[in-house]
Amino acid sequence: MRTVLLFLALCTVNFSFAQDQEERDDSFIRESNKNVLKIDIKEPFMQVAVKCNDFKSAAYEGGVAAYKDILNKYMYAYLNSDFYALTGDFTFTLVLDEKGKVVDVKGMPKVTNSEVFFDDMQYVVRRIKKSWIPASCSGKAIASQIKVKMNFSSMSADID
Repeated sequence: MRTVLLFLALCTVNFSFAQDQEERDDSFIRESNKNVLKIDIKEPFMQVAVKCNDFKSAAYEGGVAAYKDILNKYMYAYLNSDFYALTGDFTFTLVLDEKGKVVDVKGMPKVTNSEVFFDDMQYVVRRIKKSWIPASCSGKAIASQIKVKMNFSSMSADID
């Protein structure tokens, strides 16, 4: 008899808790697309050769690793990858003036939708306010170019 009463009590308790649950309202969830970025910036950066007997290449305060870290951080923050889905190896040429300021960014190779990506990269690089230490020839600061290679992948994913 105790067993039957215990069984009935458990059934009653479970039934009463089941009635207290509200129906779930999923109206706040909306479908949207989100691009997932994977960025692998390669080291070392390459200095474009300049004819000079006493050439000193451009440098970044804190070294290549510091520039790589800030570039990586800014790419994740400022790239608007909703307009392109690209995967592959890309090379960016940073054109530096005599003061070490980046005045242009050129990207290669040109593939479908890469121009939008290259425009975004110009914006990203220009957001980095710290200048490079300019290259020099015989002690005089000169304009130079730095090549940055990276593997970039942007994949579109549906988030439910």
